[in-house]
Amino acid sequence: MKLWEKGITVNEAIEKFTVGNDRELDAHLAPYDILGSMAHIIMLERVGLLQVDELPVLLGALKKLYVKAIAGDFKIDPGVEDVHSQVEFMLTAELGEMGKKIHSGRSRNDQVLLDLKLFSRDGIRRVVEVAGKLADSLLGKSEQHKDVLMPGYTHLQIAMPSSFGLWFAAYAESLADDLELLLSAYNITNQNPLGSAAGYGSSFPIDRQLTTDLLGFRNMNFNVVYAQMGRGKVEKIVAFALGNIAATLSKLAYDVCLYTSQNFNFITLPPEFTTGSSIMPHKKNPDVFELIRAKCNKIQGATHQISMVINNLPGGYFRDLQIVKEIYIPVFGELIDCLSVASLAIEKLQVNENILSDEKYNYLFSVEEVNNLVLSGTPFREAYVQVAQKIDKGEFLPDKKIKHNHQGSIGNLCNQEIALKKAGIISSFRFDVIDQAIESLLGFQEFK
Repeated sequence: MKLWEKGITVNEAIEKFTVGNDRELDAHLAPYDILGSMAHIIMLERVGLLQVDELPVLLGALKKLYVKAIAGDFKIDPGVEDVHSQVEFMLTAELGEMGKKIHSGRSRNDQVLLDLKLFSRDGIRRVVEVAGKLADSLLGKSEQHKDVLMPGYTHLQIAMPSSFGLWFAAYAESLADDLELLLSAYNITNQNPLGSAAGYGSSFPIDRQLTTDLLGFRNMNFNVVYAQMGRGKVEKIVAFALGNIAATLSKLAYDVCLYTSQNFNFITLPPEFTTGSSIMPHKKNPDVFELIRAKCNKIQGATHQISMVINNLPGGYFRDLQIVKEIYIPVFGELIDCLSVASLAIEKLQVNENILSDEKYNYLFSVEEVNNLVLSGTPFREAYVQVAQKIDKGEFLPDKKIKHNHQGSIGNLCNQEIALKKAGIISSFRFDVIDQAIESLLGFQEFK
């Protein structure tokens, strides 16, 4: 059963190939398709394409479907192509001819555009929540261990003194900047494509501003051709922003794997956060961070995969875009899982507080010695040579007192500023505006 059926039976192999796993993926879109239909029919009634007494009946039926979808009980029947068809068929089965009226003024093209944007908005919100929580965990650990020194590296050679305060907070601020990029992607996403139909608008007197307001969008995609051209583009932009968060998390995971190894021994995971070996009884492997690293690297590949699907497509809709769903929809869940597990594990990390007592780290303090000579009046280049000669002769004795006080240094971490930066970015998403709009939309009695 298909919305476009004309009495011709599609070859079974062709149907299986063209539908692919769209039914499974569309199950993720069901709540958003129903919300879009609710906004659309409110608009249809306002412009005279639905009877006044039909609207509350349709809205009531859609709200029941929405409750089922939110509970995970919405199923797409065998033989039904997609979520849009399933919703319309279910309404028609319950309400008869009235259920067939909901499609006026739109196409499955702008329906799926809308569904993906609403899905993306919610997905971004969940990513923001868990990324913010991880940043808070990192800042908490930074404060807890701000006075514990550790080696800093360049070229994987010991370089200068660092601290666990710096290390933890560095990743917190990185996440804040990642959220700034995600905010830009969110603003591009948060534009209403509904009413663009198949990409060329409608001869019906539809009110696109009304559906924009009802669904809590920041504004609409004004040009209907561009609204359709946004399919794939929005997913690529969002995937890129999610990939930046994944890149930060992957780098953090690599550090943790490195620092938990016996050769470094900077940090330790509790035994219950590690796995073992089938033949080596001593092993306590950081598998959780190795998997975070691998999954986050995979997530970063989504942008390239989407690009390879949508590159060189001319204007208009093409079925190629169906494949973008397969790449895009799972990314949110994968990243959220990685962020959540990382936050849990970071909270339990144990820090070695006596790392620099090992003599091999003495040269970390060579720059401190150079700077002390400069402060006493020696030109920098001359001071550099003097300390280098001491090192060559084995006469260098480090002064391990650190005097870093400028903003963002060991003695002045600026963690409060980082926290405020992150909080300001998160508040800019204005998720409350969407909450208010969706709450009003679901209170459908208001629109009788």
